[in-house]
Amino acid sequence: MDNWSLVSMCVLLGLTTRWAVSFNSYSGASKPPMFGDYEAQRHWQEVAYNLPVHEWYLNTTDNNLSYWGLDYPPLTAYHSLLCAYVAKLINPAWVELHTSRGYESSSHKLFMRTTVLIADILLYIPAVFLYCFYLSNGSSKKKVATALCILLYPGLILIDYGHFQYNNVSLGLALWGVVGLGSGWDLLGSLAFTLALNYKQMELYHSLPFFCYLLGKCIKQGLVGRGLFLLLKISLSVLATFALCWLPFLSEPQQVLQVLHRLFPVARGLFEDKVANTWCSLNVLIKIKTLLSRDAQLLLSLALTFLFVLPSSIKLLTKPTMWQFKLALVNSSLAFFLFSFQVHEKSILLPALPVCLLMNELPLMATWFLLVSTFSMLPLLLKDGLLLPYAVTSLAFLFLCVYLLSALHRSSQELHLGSCYNLTRGCLSARNFSLLVKCAFGISMAAMAVLSTASAALEPPARLPDLFPVLVSIFSCMHFLASLLYFNFVQLTEPPSRRGQKKTN
Repeated sequence: MDNWSLVSMCVLLGLTTRWAVSFNSYSGASKPPMFGDYEAQRHWQEVAYNLPVHEWYLNTTDNNLSYWGLDYPPLTAYHSLLCAYVAKLINPAWVELHTSRGYESSSHKLFMRTTVLIADILLYIPAVFLYCFYLSNGSSKKKVATALCILLYPGLILIDYGHFQYNNVSLGLALWGVVGLGSGWDLLGSLAFTLALNYKQMELYHSLPFFCYLLGKCIKQGLVGRGLFLLLKISLSVLATFALCWLPFLSEPQQVLQVLHRLFPVARGLFEDKVANTWCSLNVLIKIKTLLSRDAQLLLSLALTFLFVLPSSIKLLTKPTMWQFKLALVNSSLAFFLFSFQVHEKSILLPALPVCLLMNELPLMATWFLLVSTFSMLPLLLKDGLLLPYAVTSLAFLFLCVYLLSALHRSSQELHLGSCYNLTRGCLSARNFSLLVKCAFGISMAAMAVLSTASAALEPPARLPDLFPVLVSIFSCMHFLASLLYFNFVQLTEPPSRRGQKKTN
């Protein structure tokens, strides 16, 4: 079978899986008065189409911000406007001001699901294949296998096609940024990531690695010659892209401040729901929200996030290679997820993207993390009626990673824990060390299966109604903290590897 046939089969399987998940329920279906994220996306189309641009982020009689007010950057609003124009052509009732609130129909559901699929086809899927074929090593079959596993990552599929969001747009643009930098197209890579940042502000999770990689590259080329010229070109392209995206709001400073106020809602508090980060898990023992003022919480989260991002960023700044860049993306986004202010459970998709990019080099650890990241969103998925798609996609992903990427059969050296293994050499042989890691992986998978079954089938005690969501949160958080230590250890103790990064002209 030739390469094109393999790619076609891979794309077909990825699209079929996405479409199959989309036939299930979605966030807030038939649950007034707020419904859910599906209604939020529809409502933004209604607002963007019917109101002038300067009212999109303002609280007015026609735009009640307490009912799913826009809280993403302008590029999301423009995307909503584009979808609204198409919706208006098909059925004006879908975006009618006020009267379309809570609109639900099979035809509208088909339209909304199709818009997500089109975004995947145009942005995310091409970026995945370009990365796998041009920025990873191995045979063509191995590259296709890696691409297939990335495309079938259940977390993104379940949230975008089940719960309903457009994370594939921002993550796709960020991945185009990685492809651009890895191919030596620094301006295009910077442009793509700037667009990602202007689509979802959570892309700030990835911003420091992009900044440090590009600045480190400029420093290596010399800040009085080629490096300075490159730095100026990148700076101008980023500023110009921001200016174009924000142009309708730049006429009045007050408008810019209002948009920023919507993008960073500090008033919502340190965390919401049962997100699998440090603050929510710690809150079981120490009621941080009660003990500390909101300003103190904000400063503490900022300080800890900066502290855990700093070592990885400094290493990348001094050694700007693609291997270091990918690891820094993981470490930065994971630190933001674990320690920053106002984190949602779906934000785990941001660390998941760069972990997907390490599936070729670190198949076991990447598979492990990606399965836990999907499991961490279990309470949300159960609320949306997505238990069956969650179980099927997770098991399929585990099977494909083990079968296609040999995640359980690669040597202990593939863990990139050389220094750690040297410390245990007297106690453990290489075989036993590898067996220990695989046993831990198996125990973790079994524990997730048990917790998933219990969450779906058992009623919690009356005095502990949130027992299972809290257990899921703490269990996942422990894995994420261990992952943060692991990926930092790999990045900081190992010289930049040339694996997984092709030399490009």
